[in-house]
Amino acid sequence: MTDLNTTLAELKRGVEEVLSEADLIEKLKENRPLKVKLGADPTAPDIHLGHTVVLNKLRQFQQLGHEVYFLIGDFTGMVGDPSGKNSTRPPLTREDVLANAETYKQQIFKILDPQKTKIVFNSDWLGKLGTEGMIRLASNYTVARMLERDDFKKRFAGNQPIAIHEFIYPLLQGYDSVALEADVELGGTDQKFNLLVGRELQKSTGQKPQVAMTLPLLEGLDGEKKMSKSLGNYIGISEAPDDMFGKVMSISDDLMWRWYDLLSFRPLSEITDLKTDVQNGRNPRDVKVLLAKEIIARFHSEADADAAEQTFINRFQKGAMPDNMPEFEFSGEIGLANLLKDAGLVASTSEANRMVQQGGVKINGEKVEDAKLVITASSAVYQVGKRKFARVTVK
Repeated sequence: MTDLNTTLAELKRGVEEVLSEADLIEKLKENRPLKVKLGADPTAPDIHLGHTVVLNKLRQFQQLGHEVYFLIGDFTGMVGDPSGKNSTRPPLTREDVLANAETYKQQIFKILDPQKTKIVFNSDWLGKLGTEGMIRLASNYTVARMLERDDFKKRFAGNQPIAIHEFIYPLLQGYDSVALEADVELGGTDQKFNLLVGRELQKSTGQKPQVAMTLPLLEGLDGEKKMSKSLGNYIGISEAPDDMFGKVMSISDDLMWRWYDLLSFRPLSEITDLKTDVQNGRNPRDVKVLLAKEIIARFHSEADADAAEQTFINRFQKGAMPDNMPEFEFSGEIGLANLLKDAGLVASTSEANRMVQQGGVKINGEKVEDAKLVITASSAVYQVGKRKFARVTVK
């Protein structure tokens, strides 16, 4: 029982909700490899750190000897999942889906073991359903049940359009679990409804319902909104080591601990010790360096992590970057010149423009050449001249 308790504790680490824990315990007691599924619609070609929260959990199941299925939703991607959206998402073309899927396949193996990962495409079974199969599938759920989903409920109450095909999407994702006979399905908290549909469809076909495990959505560089490429507050896992290092170092100290909880592979006891060290006077910047290097080593190499740290030291510490600097927060998009003025780094927007033209403005150590740059959701260190610094978060 001790081994089971230890395994359960590890699997629950960083997980928001397990539905249900009793089912998970029962499946683990069967002492067999579980079929663990993670579905991803290839809606964008780049995987960022936010995606890795759930991929890391999939990796953990893999290390414990379970069967991992990375499901690429090439069929559902052409439907478009509205999860978390307040409007209908336009479906992708077949060409877009396949191109993005190839990119996904290349990137996930930075995290998962390719020898222990089964990549499947849901067009293999969904494409064969046909009209009759689709109607039978739709008969399993009512409109009232669909409107229990939060984003549908809000849009319906606000008289915003909901296309019929959007009701089909959760059923298609749920049918994926039936086709694979999944024991466990992972997803972000925004996928809870879809994961539960999978449980219901499995029950209706006589299968044991899968365990639904939801994981938190990682906040992006701004520390508020979820990490997203469209918001510009992300770190892609294929980004250059120097860029990754600078971005990690730009996050707030509070966000650093959140990232440790969701991204680090360090034992929880070690993270607790680091928090204690900071409370006892250790510079949080040093602890942030450890996090940056861990992330870079995972997606590049330890040598790259060491080199990125040295580059950062050369840019900032040797450039007399202060340990303490003023911090500012702005809401919504803001022009660079206005940001520098409002942060007290220049006296006027005209001075800001002049300093950019003279090469005297840097963001995270990188010289800025466009005075008309518009800053969106992000957190970064801004420098004007040799001695003026400010940490600015745009939300």
